[in-house]
Amino acid sequence: MTLTDLRGSGRAVGAFNAILLEHAEAIVTGAEQAGLPVILQISQNAVRYHGSLAPFATACLSLAAAASVPVTVHLDHAEDEDLIDQAVALGLRSVMFDAAALPYEENVARTRAVVHRCHAVGCAVEAELGEIGGKDGAHAPGVRTDPAQAAAFVAATGVDSLAVAVGSSHAMASRDARLDLDLIARLADAVPVPLVLHGSSGVPDDGLREAAARGITKVNVGTLLNRVLTETVRDVLAGQDTLTDPRKYLTPGRDAVRAEVTRLLTLLGAGVPA
Repeated sequence: MTLTDLRGSGRAVGAFNAILLEHAEAIVTGAEQAGLPVILQISQNAVRYHGSLAPFATACLSLAAAASVPVTVHLDHAEDEDLIDQAVALGLRSVMFDAAALPYEENVARTRAVVHRCHAVGCAVEAELGEIGGKDGAHAPGVRTDPAQAAAFVAATGVDSLAVAVGSSHAMASRDARLDLDLIARLADAVPVPLVLHGSSGVPDDGLREAAARGITKVNVGTLLNRVLTETVRDVLAGQDTLTDPRKYLTPGRDAVRAEVTRLLTLLGAGVPA
């Protein structure tokens, strides 16, 4: 099932960011437990953490190939066009090119060029319009995506999906973001490709469900999984000063992330008959 298949269904697919191998394993097994497709994402920040793309991306592609449910490995928030070319060469067939911080015309021109290269090898491209909060400098809180401009942007670039600014913010520790649901509906009517919600960790469950019902097709989650992992590890390590084997604390953390992935995929309902 593709994002295009889900568009207009009132359901969405979960797209989860992995930093560690434990994240990636939990995302895949969580999707298998739910019996639903999933998107396993590697951000440019995660690549910077590892020092290069190939080792971690290769591991994620291996996990995806062995999974019992459809798993798409996706390069997330790539501002570096060379990194996109590396991802395509490794076999990733879904990338996000983030030029939202650039002036509109430059965003269009550079995104169009990336789309042209990626489409030549069957790789789908996500882009962003209307800067999403939570990132210093590149993203300004309070900005919203204009439906008419979004439709024009998609027509000019040929992107396959569009991340829109509708009230969420990256890296939120609390889940109290209030989305502009009317704007989501207007964007879904105006834009002929699937819409993506970034910063979804800060959105409560009912907000995620309503966002999918109004027209969001892909829901990105990262910070929430990190919080689940870290809190579980802290609980395990509390009072165990002699514990040094990382398997003893990362296994419960991985299990907790897996359960959260299963829960969120089930909540969003991707792949479940309407």
